[in-house]
Amino acid sequence: VRRRGARGGNRPVLRLGTDARRFHRRLERQIRPGARTGHGDVSGEPAAEDMPEDRRRLPQAVALAAVPRDRGLGVELEVGAPKVSYRESPTKEVSFDYKHKKQSGGSGQFAHIKGRLTPTATDSEDSFEFEEHIVGGRIPKQYIPAIEKGFRDSLEKGPVAEYPVVGTLIHLDDGSFHEVDSSEKAFYTAAQGCFREYFKQASPKLLEPIMNVEIECPEDFQGTVVGDVIRRRGIMTSNDMLEGSSIIKAEVPLAETFGYATDLRSMTQGQGTFTMELAVYRQTPSNVQEEIIEARRKANEAKAK
Repeated sequence: VRRRGARGGNRPVLRLGTDARRFHRRLERQIRPGARTGHGDVSGEPAAEDMPEDRRRLPQAVALAAVPRDRGLGVELEVGAPKVSYRESPTKEVSFDYKHKKQSGGSGQFAHIKGRLTPTATDSEDSFEFEEHIVGGRIPKQYIPAIEKGFRDSLEKGPVAEYPVVGTLIHLDDGSFHEVDSSEKAFYTAAQGCFREYFKQASPKLLEPIMNVEIECPEDFQGTVVGDVIRRRGIMTSNDMLEGSSIIKAEVPLAETFGYATDLRSMTQGQGTFTMELAVYRQTPSNVQEEIIEARRKANEAKAK
């Protein structure tokens, strides 16, 4: 969860592990003034907003002292920075030919689908398209919605690092069915299995949110601030002077902005301010993607223990 005020800035969150409904119902009445609760737009996890950024430097026990511990909330809170909302997207077209067959005593399951998985423009973070070109009744019309739903439901967790999938177009071109064993369930299952198998062949990449950042600081600190923006994988878009102040505009990955309010104050002797807003999702560099995937893997292993 991010708090973006007049001067911008990302603040840490208190993230819940369990019992979200109880947390929201009771914590809103009991947490210190100024804090709000809700679901994070980044991770979907419940969170308490507006905790001071400097709180991330305090031990967890001190941070949790902001929440009265004798009120019986019955939840565990984890202090941490907001999570980045990455996306997964294909980068090349692949043709698929997938059969789902299952036989268990009575009537079985059969579904056969053929087509293409194609990348599309990813300006929209939830972009997905489905087109069917079935002719001659190769797949009965009543099964088409189940196929689309099977693909669409597969987008929630991609195979790269379990982030949502975007920028995908499915062309359903052909297939076959069985008079007895085919059903909506069979075609739904076929679509999900098809996606899991073929999406990996489309050279999927991680996309990261890129922020439009505008920084204002005294001219004397311009070089230091610009250098720091570049260090954060930022791309400069403009740098203007106005009455002794430097107005710096840049595109910076969201993952590189956490804690920036504190860092900017330090670099500019407390005189620098900034604002930011989401600009676009863009492919992460290969080395960064590898680090994200590895961190995700370790987090999943830790959860499994």
